[in-house]
Amino acid sequence: MTPRLQVEDLSVQFNTDEGPVLAVDRMSFTVEPREVLALVGESGCGKSVTSMSILRLLPRLSSVTGSIKLEGQELTSMSEASIREIRGRDISMIFQEPMTSLNPSFTVGFQIGEVLRRHEGMTRQQSRVRAVELLELVRMPAPKARLREYPHQLSGGMRQRVMIAMAVACSPKVLIADEPTTALDVTIQAQILDILRDLRQEVGTSILLITHDLGVVADIADRVEIMYAGHQIESGLVDDLFANPQHPYTIGLLGAVPRPDLLGQNGSRRLQEIPGLVPVLRGRPNSCVFAPRCPRATSVCGESMPPLEQAQPGQHAACFHAGKSPTVSVKKGLQR
Repeated sequence: MTPRLQVEDLSVQFNTDEGPVLAVDRMSFTVEPREVLALVGESGCGKSVTSMSILRLLPRLSSVTGSIKLEGQELTSMSEASIREIRGRDISMIFQEPMTSLNPSFTVGFQIGEVLRRHEGMTRQQSRVRAVELLELVRMPAPKARLREYPHQLSGGMRQRVMIAMAVACSPKVLIADEPTTALDVTIQAQILDILRDLRQEVGTSILLITHDLGVVADIADRVEIMYAGHQIESGLVDDLFANPQHPYTIGLLGAVPRPDLLGQNGSRRLQEIPGLVPVLRGRPNSCVFAPRCPRATSVCGESMPPLEQAQPGQHAACFHAGKSPTVSVKKGLQR
C-alpha cells in the first residue's frame, strides 16, 4: 500500500547573516492512511520547519532538498499554482497559535467560507451552511452565532476549534497539527484530542502531530519520531518506544515527565534533567549531535554521526550505545 505521505532525506537550510544553519538534516518518515504520527522534541529541534517544508511555506532564504510525496505524487517539483491547489485541500494545517493565524479583520464565517469557496467552488450561501456543519463537527457552542464573530471575541479553545474546522473543511488526506493543544487548559486539551480522534475515524484523515507533550503522544499517536537538533534520532510504535526507549535523549525526555505514581514519601520527586545546551548547527555534523550532553558518550561518538538503524524489532535509533534504561516505563502514567 502506498503511504499517504512519504518524506525521504529531507534537509532544510537557512541562509543567515552569520552563515548557513542546517535546521533539518536528512529526515525520512511515512504516514499511513488513518495513522497518527507524532514528531516529538524540544523547542527548536526542527519539528515545525519539517511541517512547513511539506506545505512549502518556508521563506525564500531557505533551501529544501529531498523528496516529499503525497500518495506517490512528488510535491517538491510542483509549480506554485499546483501546490496552492493541494494546500488546504489535500494537505491542511492547524497552525501553532490560532490568534496570530486567524485574520483579525474578518469574521469566523468568512474565513471558513473562504476555504470552501476557493477549493470546493461553493457559493457564499452554500459555504455558510457548510461552515455551520463544520463548527458543529468540532463541537463549537452556538455555531451559527459564532459565524458573525471575530477571532478576538473567542476564547483560546474556540479559536482552536475554528482552526480545526478550516483545516478539515475539504476533508484533507493529511492533516498537520502543529502543537494543537499548546496554552490550553487540560479540559480543553482533552476535547481537542477527542475531536482529532473523531476526525480520523469519520473523515479518514492521516494526522502528522507536532508536539513536545508526551502525554498527548501517549493519548493519541500510533507511531513516534523523536527529533533532536534537526536530526531524527529514534522512531517506533508508541507502546514500544515508551516501554523500551533506546536513545539516551528519549530516555531523558521520559525521565523529565512529572509522575504522580512515583512521588516520594514527602509528596515530592525531583525531575531528571538533561544537562548542557542544544548545539547550533552551522553545517552537517561529523559526530553525534547529542554526545556533549549524553551520559553514555564514548570516543566513537565524537568521531562520526551514528546512523538511524534497528535497535529492537520495530524500533530504530541513531546511537552507538542504544539500549533501554532500566528505570523508565512511563506510558501508563501519562495517559488520561
